[in-house]
Amino acid sequence: MVYVAIIGAGFMGKTHLTAYKTMNNVSVAAVCDLDAGQGEALALEAGCPWYADCETMLKKEKIDVVDICLPTFLHEQFALLGISYHKHIFCEKPVTLTMESLERMLSKAEEAGVQFAVGQAIRYWPEYVAAKKLYDGHELGEIKYARSSRMSVHPKWSEWYRRPENSGGGLFDLHLHDVDFLCYLFGKVKSVYSSGRKNDVGCWNHVASILNFENGVSAVAEGIIEMPQGFPFTMELNIVGDKKSYAYYMSAGDNLEDVGSARRTAYLYGVGDTPDKLAIEPYDAYTAELEDFIRHIDEGTPISVITPDDVRHVLKVILSIRQSLETGEIVYL
Repeated sequence: MVYVAIIGAGFMGKTHLTAYKTMNNVSVAAVCDLDAGQGEALALEAGCPWYADCETMLKKEKIDVVDICLPTFLHEQFALLGISYHKHIFCEKPVTLTMESLERMLSKAEEAGVQFAVGQAIRYWPEYVAAKKLYDGHELGEIKYARSSRMSVHPKWSEWYRRPENSGGGLFDLHLHDVDFLCYLFGKVKSVYSSGRKNDVGCWNHVASILNFENGVSAVAEGIIEMPQGFPFTMELNIVGDKKSYAYYMSAGDNLEDVGSARRTAYLYGVGDTPDKLAIEPYDAYTAELEDFIRHIDEGTPISVITPDDVRHVLKVILSIRQSLETGEIVYL
């Protein structure tokens, strides 16, 4: 049995608890949140104690994993605290806003001999998993073009989210998903060029990026987190090969809160005169990523789908995109 403490009882904390409740080899041993009403409610649902103080929780409870679902600007503080008590860390994305902060967390985790995983869940999303299999299986042929897009109204979770020093804005919280998946497909990025627009408090919430990869592929990523009110959360993935092309489209409710009723289609083109509509079984990507993480903790094996080096490279790309946005120039990594 793996004993997990969830730190942060907001939207993602609830999402993670829902996932853990489906697993026979996991027990949520504690919930920590400064908000007593929010924390006690999640703890009641989990059937475990609630704590307002994380260190008290770490001293009193049997815990193997600290699952951090806090605002981004608090991630490092609580990751380092968990690591100091030799707990494995699962941290929601964006893991942090600076490379220095990430390196502090990764180096301390390595010193302590604990696993450090980041929840970049699109790598586990069923239609993106299908795209990865098609690419890795060379079914698409030589890649001529790829585009990944994500558009959303601004989340309503909390005011902290609207401040660039706290969340990083749409660049870090939304655009990162597509950048991460394109890196998962094509490897290391050689150069980036981006254009976009800041909002009135300095968040890059409208971003379009051209990513040139070391393997010769070029791809476009688009991220907008300030669509007009009522616009459905929308994501697209198009990969064009010289043999076949893959196209995925999803339109859901606000902020993915009603994925079950989303309109989802995935087509493979180049198999005949009419496209092949792929029957991809939907499942919860958050559950899939946490199941994979827990399996590695159980087995004592290193994280494989998204490694610390992957997390490091993706943050480097995001920081390079910000540099390109601010300078209007191509940035070489």
